[in-house]
Amino acid sequence: MKTKTDVLIVGAGPTGLALATALQQAGIDHLLIDRLEAGLNLSRAGVVHAHTLEMLEPLGVVPQMLAEGLKMMRFAVRDRRHRLLSIDFDRLPSRYPFVLMLPQDVTERILTDRLAALGGRVHRGVEALDLAQDADGVTVRVTTGSGERTIRARYVVGGDGMHSRVREASTIAFEGGRYEESFVLADVSFAVPPRAQEVSLFFSPAGMVVVAPLPGGRHRIVATHRHEGERPDRAAIQHLLDTRGPERGGPVVVPVVAEVHWSSAFRVHHRVADTYRDGRLLVMGDAAHVHSPAGGQGMNTGIVDAMLLAPLLARVVRGAPESLLDAYGARRRPAAEAVLGLAGRLTKLALVRGRVRRGVRNLLLRALDRVPPFKAKLALQLSGIARRELAVAPCGDAGSAGEGDATGWRLAA
Repeated sequence: MKTKTDVLIVGAGPTGLALATALQQAGIDHLLIDRLEAGLNLSRAGVVHAHTLEMLEPLGVVPQMLAEGLKMMRFAVRDRRHRLLSIDFDRLPSRYPFVLMLPQDVTERILTDRLAALGGRVHRGVEALDLAQDADGVTVRVTTGSGERTIRARYVVGGDGMHSRVREASTIAFEGGRYEESFVLADVSFAVPPRAQEVSLFFSPAGMVVVAPLPGGRHRIVATHRHEGERPDRAAIQHLLDTRGPERGGPVVVPVVAEVHWSSAFRVHHRVADTYRDGRLLVMGDAAHVHSPAGGQGMNTGIVDAMLLAPLLARVVRGAPESLLDAYGARRRPAAEAVLGLAGRLTKLALVRGRVRRGVRNLLLRALDRVPPFKAKLALQLSGIARRELAVAPCGDAGSAGEGDATGWRLAA
């Protein structure tokens, strides 16, 4: 592993992999490190939205993602057996008028393979311990399997999650809070699967549960939960579905869990960095914004961060004014704020308590289900297309407008 580079990327999740692949394709010297010896074999994020696919097109990975993913055309909100609202994606103004269900580990594998095909690699088992920046670059002390060493980089990008070492070494504040509820995330196989090929959000007095198909016959389960840190077993997941999902005897089949492939319970925060850049330190993905899993926005927002940051870094490394990097945060922070607002509203709707308040919520959603402009607007927000203008790199000098970048690809549809 070299000890001097133009760009050091800390964290090899989807966000870090997307940035490294884009820089490798652009011919920019970089180093991608991750403290884990191997990527997590967990699906975690399971949704890739239309705008994310548009942004990933320059890397040449979208055909493989489409081949391995599962296209969903509808998102439905139900109160047990009663449908309240449905959002169709087949009329999105995009080449990808659907929601692509694709486990995060598969997305990471596809990006890793593309990075390798371009001649790049991930340096695993390398953890950043501390960082110190000066006028010319950043000195990073890391630990590896063979001991400690120092890396010198012109710029360091933190894609290292909510507890980002890069962000903590900067002056960047990370304000927000956390939801009172914990959440369950699980991938399961059903002995009796639901008939509907859709992403379904179920409301109930006991709480909410999301059931979403994944490739290979598996399903993603997301639910509110009382006990943080548990790993819910088959009986616990079945209980969530029995008490929150479709009622027996209704038009929707109650799913029967055959196997839990993995599960986790965790507390969710809602935070956004006050700026995305402190001198030569930058943050992206969960290091810059975290929020509820409602709407499946987290990984998607992070990947778009990376795909906007890549051409800006490339141009600055090649001699453009460093102030051009300010355009990154100027665009992506408002996008994160919009995503936090969307995820927060969906979460509040799901967590409404009390019979009267739930009844009012349900009446409101049924009424909105008959308003096509509202449904079209929500589809644009969920797909990310509503935030396209916040993902376009400026052309030329800092402050100029336009689409595209000096590396030769376009970053907007």
